[in-house]
Amino acid sequence: MSVLPQSMASRWAAVPERQRATIVTAVVWAVILLYPLADRALKLRWLNTVTDAAVFVVLALGLNIVVGFAGLLDLGYAAFFAIGAYTMGIFNSPFHGIQWGFWIVIGLAAVIAALFGMILGAPTLRLRGDYLAIVTLGFGEIVPIVFRNASSLTFKIGPLVLFENYNLTNGVQGLNPVGRPNLFGFHFANDPLPWYYLIMFVGALVIIGSRRLQDSRLGRAWIAIREDETAADFMGVDPIKTKLLAFALGASFSGLAGSVYASKLQAIFPELFRFNVSVLLLCMVILGGMGNIRGVVLGGMLITVFDRVVLAQSTVFVRTLGNLVGIPALQTADLSLWRWFFFGATLIIVMVLRPEGLLPSKERQAELHGADEQFDWPKQREDLAIDEAGEPVENELRVGAE
Repeated sequence: MSVLPQSMASRWAAVPERQRATIVTAVVWAVILLYPLADRALKLRWLNTVTDAAVFVVLALGLNIVVGFAGLLDLGYAAFFAIGAYTMGIFNSPFHGIQWGFWIVIGLAAVIAALFGMILGAPTLRLRGDYLAIVTLGFGEIVPIVFRNASSLTFKIGPLVLFENYNLTNGVQGLNPVGRPNLFGFHFANDPLPWYYLIMFVGALVIIGSRRLQDSRLGRAWIAIREDETAADFMGVDPIKTKLLAFALGASFSGLAGSVYASKLQAIFPELFRFNVSVLLLCMVILGGMGNIRGVVLGGMLITVFDRVVLAQSTVFVRTLGNLVGIPALQTADLSLWRWFFFGATLIIVMVLRPEGLLPSKERQAELHGADEQFDWPKQREDLAIDEAGEPVENELRVGAE
């Protein structure tokens, strides 16, 4: 019985790595394309949950640029999520009489979020570790407060009144309705199927972009700063420009996800972007594996499905059990109230038993466990020293250096 699995494993190991990656990618795309059919056939009704999970995966991939690639601890990442969502609400909603269209505003949301990422990054360039985390935490708390209170804005320059009592965000009531996309005459409504394919398409673009960034000179500069900023600076990496680009590009992914999410919900409120969203996204990155794109995707999917599906089904099971055994505490139990306990316990277990995450990169795994046999350091050094044309690269890590 065990001979067949061993034979299959040996054959799979004999397949060249590039072909294995192609096969795995093809299988994943087949699962993504066919999942709605399976969901409908099995009556799972998880399509909307999987769609929301994909939104949070996009968010986690953006945070992975800042935390995983560049090593900058950002505890206010949900602020860029809010900025993207409110950009969609302001520029594509009848509330202000401005309806530029979904496809224009998603690009605008990414650009505006990137600008705010640079605004956040500029004054914090020389901060590291806990100090940077505190500043980003403050930024993450300020942005929802601004949106909550930007319902009566007045701007004066001397006697000149530019606007008075202008309602920008509608306060705690939020902006509703938010415009939805039209594609070749097809209007996106409440059916989760078109949203599923749209967000999967956006997610695919973000994954491709993340992969290209990781393999670029900028990506290697981020990793150099993460490992040793002083040494990277000595080698020619411009830390100021490199950090700014990390904040800007990470924020742009968040703004993109926020704009799509606002349009899908058709309403946005300040309470959607509290600090716990930033913590949830950080949990996804840590659980999956910081710096590893596939790991972050896995972590995002696992945590969202656990939060939206597993806890809900477990609550039903516990209440049913309580009715059978006659225990009032179980009859009224709501496990969703314990979600942060479960997330915290999971993080503790992961950090103790597997600090590199569930699906770490080979570099990270070798760094933490000394698994030189799993990662060919001489070959990696050789690969980093040769460019695509086969020529030695002396200044490969130089980003923005004079």
